[in-house]
Amino acid sequence: MDKLEKYRQIIQSLLIKYSQFKNSEENLETQLIFDTERDHYQILELGWEDYDRIYNCIIHLDIKDGKIWIQRNTTDILIAEELVEMGIPKEDIILGLQHPYKRPFTKYSIV
Repeated sequence: MDKLEKYRQIIQSLLIKYSQFKNSEENLETQLIFDTERDHYQILELGWEDYDRIYNCIIHLDIKDGKIWIQRNTTDILIAEELVEMGIPKEDIILGLQHPYKRPFTKYSIV
């Protein structure tokens, strides 16, 4: 299996795992979005809370230039650490949710 396909499978299994957590709000739906052609992967939460529309991206990961970009993580899950535990090298993980000037101070890739 090539590197890109391995990364796709790891990301999908990770997001499937975290999409199983049930939200306390009955009117909210969890959706998995896997765009394997363009390598965008998301967990979305949508629905209604009273009269307020809920549309929230919980986790968003991309694969760009052979590296996994963590674009959004609104959970307390340490996704980068889990990716490393699943076999992704730290140099192939970019914290896209961090400003570029902060990335050199992390233990992950800067680009």
